[in-house]
Amino acid sequence: MSMFGRNPSAPAGGVNPERMEMAIQETCHAKCISTRYAEGDLNKGESVCIDRCVAKFFEANKKVGERLQSVGGANASGATGAFGL
Repeated sequence: MSMFGRNPSAPAGGVNPERMEMAIQETCHAKCISTRYAEGDLNKGESVCIDRCVAKFFEANKKVGERLQSVGGANASGATGAFGL
């Protein structure tokens, strides 16, 4: 089971949760955690940074998904082009 509580063998809506989890880990770790570890645990700043990073990642993913759905609906009704362009 992944850290997001989903069954990794059952992708939701074509999204691979394992790939998403790995992308979040790589992105937020690189952004928020120094390569020089001074402590065994996350400090307050690192913890807050990771919380915000994950929240932004999910918000961006949600907006992209909504946009792709609206474009998919527009393409079904005859519009062409990526993102309605």
